[in-house]
Amino acid sequence: MLRSIILSPDRELASYLHRVLADTGEVTIARILDHYPDAVELSRVLRSHAPQLVFVTLDSPAHVTRVAAHIEQVMPGVQTVAVSRSVDPQVLMEVMRAGIREFLNSPVDRNLLDDALIRLKENLSRKPIAHQSSELLYSFLPAKPGCGATTLAINSSLALTRHDNTSGLLMDFDLNSGMIRFMLKLNSSYSILDAAQYASTMDEQLWPQIVTRCEKLDVVHAGSLNPDIRVEHMQIQHLLDYARRNYKVVCADLSGNLEKYSMEIMHESRWIFLVCTPEVASLHLAREKLQYLQRMDMGDRVRVLLNRFSKKTSILPSEVEQVVGAPVMMTFPNDYTRVAQAITNGTSVDSGSEIGRACDELASRMVERKSSAQAETRRKFVEYFNISPARFSFDRGKS
Repeated sequence: MLRSIILSPDRELASYLHRVLADTGEVTIARILDHYPDAVELSRVLRSHAPQLVFVTLDSPAHVTRVAAHIEQVMPGVQTVAVSRSVDPQVLMEVMRAGIREFLNSPVDRNLLDDALIRLKENLSRKPIAHQSSELLYSFLPAKPGCGATTLAINSSLALTRHDNTSGLLMDFDLNSGMIRFMLKLNSSYSILDAAQYASTMDEQLWPQIVTRCEKLDVVHAGSLNPDIRVEHMQIQHLLDYARRNYKVVCADLSGNLEKYSMEIMHESRWIFLVCTPEVASLHLAREKLQYLQRMDMGDRVRVLLNRFSKKTSILPSEVEQVVGAPVMMTFPNDYTRVAQAITNGTSVDSGSEIGRACDELASRMVERKSSAQAETRRKFVEYFNISPARFSFDRGKS
């Protein structure tokens, strides 16, 4: 089925065209606009629906040429079809100069429509649509419950939206005990389950009702505790596709239980932030999860974040690296006071604090800005584990 939208101030013609296209069994209409949208609205509609075809009626040739030019600029490859009640050679010449090569005259001849659809499919095959879709999708995976993955996900996501022209989305996929709604004091009745349910038909009108704005960050919480409900593969795919078309950076807070839908999200992620603490149990589970992800061919995406790290302890990142089997990308200080205060206020941690600066540095790396690297010396904490230290890297194969 060819996903399409109709732009037509002529409502009667738009309704007729909808019926004709539906009767072909080859075209689905995702949206009908009863006006010519301006550049901002048209961009939003294109990102929301990702159409392959745009049918636009020739009520105003000047508007149609501007629409066609903007479609080619925002989403090259989308096929634009002009529709009119009459044939005016001069108007046809104008729209052809705008790049529109298909024209339908009302009433539509079915044979001519079928021929046009064949040509449109061939054009789409020769020139695939260039969707503007972000590759900056990140997953936050806790080594064990309570290690602070959600805290880092929230504060890093909030920090990244403070960068210029960076739109961010944070989604809570922990359906067992999602804490984002509580930590940010969100009151929306819509949850990630609603977003998944309507993902295939999501549009620019429904989406603002589902997300909640926190500072400059859009957030979708996990809703009430409901461990029996899961989301399906295609729901996840549609939801991620929609999010990546509409945001520069998308973050997913996962439960750590490695559900099927969580695995799907991690498969789509640029990096998987494996969050652990210096505790023995946390490091053990971090190593187990890394090895599992390596078996699933995702080991090269894992970036270890060491939370609640203190330089006064005898455990250093270099030793954690040997235990877990992957480099520590960043460390985050143990600051219960500021984290508790942020939760009480439903805000981010103080951006000027040590943990706030660390979250901002992680955000800089997520939006691909340069940041300083941390270096640590090595001690002998690995003796807590009965393992033989081995070389490791992000390119490490299966264990």
